[in-house]
Amino acid sequence: MSSAQRCAVFIDGANLYATTKALGFDIDYKKLLKDFQTRENLIRAFYYTAMIEDQEYSSIRPLVDWLDYNGYRVVTKPVREFTDSAGRRRFKGNMDIELAIDALELAPRLDHMVLFSGDGDFRSLVEAMQRRGVRVTVISTIQTQPAMISDELRRQADEFVDLSSLASRIGREPSERQARPTGEFPTRHRAEPRGATLENRYGIRQPDQDDE
Repeated sequence: MSSAQRCAVFIDGANLYATTKALGFDIDYKKLLKDFQTRENLIRAFYYTAMIEDQEYSSIRPLVDWLDYNGYRVVTKPVREFTDSAGRRRFKGNMDIELAIDALELAPRLDHMVLFSGDGDFRSLVEAMQRRGVRVTVISTIQTQPAMISDELRRQADEFVDLSSLASRIGREPSERQARPTGEFPTRHRAEPRGATLENRYGIRQPDQDDE
């Protein structure tokens, strides 16, 4: 692919997290950014996630902060709390609208859109981007049961790339991984050095003090 092709990456954070968890590997976001910068004329890399703001500590905050300072455009919004029909407390934080608006606004300056999501709700967005002359690659997986990508989104994309095939390029090394605590989003901060927390949980390497 020509490096002159202007590209933007759009990451549906919650969907990508669920996909990598199902595949059994973790994303190294520094590797991901460098991979696209090397192969494409990358003009933007967006990361979208909803956050629970009234918690004392959110396990995703270190990742969001790191991404924001290291080449990603991070878009967040508060999670909406509601009570379901059974009276149970539920949370909802859909970022589809935010991602779609950013993509459509950027479309005139893009040749290639890369979407990290398998959410079928994005099919209409992909079609709209294609009508504007933007080629769309969707990255998710069909290696799980059930598949993490909707069939209609996969069919609409110009190219589908299975995330499992990228593990060697953008995944963390097995030696860097650490077992996660039970539960997807722990709400209390455990005393860990900040650098260790980032590297162990997200594959984000912190520079050594001696590095210049």
